[in-house]
Amino acid sequence: MPDHAILTPEEHRDLRIRTDRSDALGDAVMACITVPSEFRRVQTHYPILFQRDQTRDGFTALAMFGFEAGENLFLEGGRWDARYRPLAIDSQPFLVGRGPEGSSLRQVHIDMASPRIGAGEGMRVFDDTGRPTPFLERIADQLRALDEDYVAATAFFAALQRHDLLEPLTLDVTLEDGSKNRLVGYHVIDEDRLEALDPASVAELHAEGHLLPIFMALASLGQIGDLVARKNRRLAHG
Repeated sequence: MPDHAILTPEEHRDLRIRTDRSDALGDAVMACITVPSEFRRVQTHYPILFQRDQTRDGFTALAMFGFEAGENLFLEGGRWDARYRPLAIDSQPFLVGRGPEGSSLRQVHIDMASPRIGAGEGMRVFDDTGRPTPFLERIADQLRALDEDYVAATAFFAALQRHDLLEPLTLDVTLEDGSKNRLVGYHVIDEDRLEALDPASVAELHAEGHLLPIFMALASLGQIGDLVARKNRRLAHG
């Protein structure tokens, strides 16, 4: 069970965080949230799919790592086999917290139940004087960007819905050993509808900064083939 706490030098002076990658450290997930501002980097490695988010009455974007719950095909031999990790997973076990009700103050929180909490090993969060280390400063920057962009993404998803640019995806994959995997419950950009938009709508999407992430999400679908290849390799090598 998560145990979230406000990160402070008084309480966490000697805290260390493990930054290696493994199933045991919480990386065994098939997807994580991503935001439009990082789509350009995400699409170089991962398919970007969209899923309805009932809490936001809209959609959320996901970077896909596998085909089933608990499967991360980018974990290989204790390392993450990609040059870029999405902000939402790279910043764990830290998260953004809020100040008192009605306050816009952001706070860095930490999940003290995370297996990344190192027992005398890992990256220090504070130095001997109680000041944030470069590691924590980088994490704080990531959390700030993730929080701001998650809020800003509402306009992006609203534009996709306004122009009816999302279509349901059902993807059936037959692997080399004959087994089948299915992705269902996701959406992708409807390329035909995008191509059919009138010039005024295209200009509007461009002016609002939405065209680039749309094209990056489309381009990311080419990574589904890489995901299938990773799955086949894992099955072949046990």
